[in-house]
Amino acid sequence: MTSSRIILPILGVAVWSGFCFWAGLSSAREPAATAAALLSTSQTIIGQPISYPTQTPANVTAAIITMPPGAKTGWHVHEVPLFAYMLEGTLKVDYGAQGQRVYNKGDSFIEAIRQPHDGENMGPEPVKVLAVFIGADGLKNTVKIKPPQSP
Repeated sequence: MTSSRIILPILGVAVWSGFCFWAGLSSAREPAATAAALLSTSQTIIGQPISYPTQTPANVTAAIITMPPGAKTGWHVHEVPLFAYMLEGTLKVDYGAQGQRVYNKGDSFIEAIRQPHDGENMGPEPVKVLAVFIGADGLKNTVKIKPPQSP
């Protein structure tokens, strides 16, 4: 009985090792998928901690935002976290007292939450942004607001 307690785990490890070895050889011959992280953060672009809506059920919305040259988003806020990935173009975002930032093709960021901001396509080509809103039923992803007062 004692020998089976020792032999079975060793046999299990041997079988698992063989499986892993053959699986490794198999993947060496076939193309494999890869993953490259675009962003890993716990803060928005202006340094706010990310917090998720507590309402349920959750509602995730993915959209492609397209802006022709010279177009502006207008002042707005996001009530929910928003992951953004720049697909094309150059986008300048004015965060008021928090400053301005410029995003180019390939950039990714977590947009400011409940912080007024206005985006503008600064380049000669259209801006395309993949926007993924991590929201909840009953919350608006984007709310248009009046421009802030100048000091």
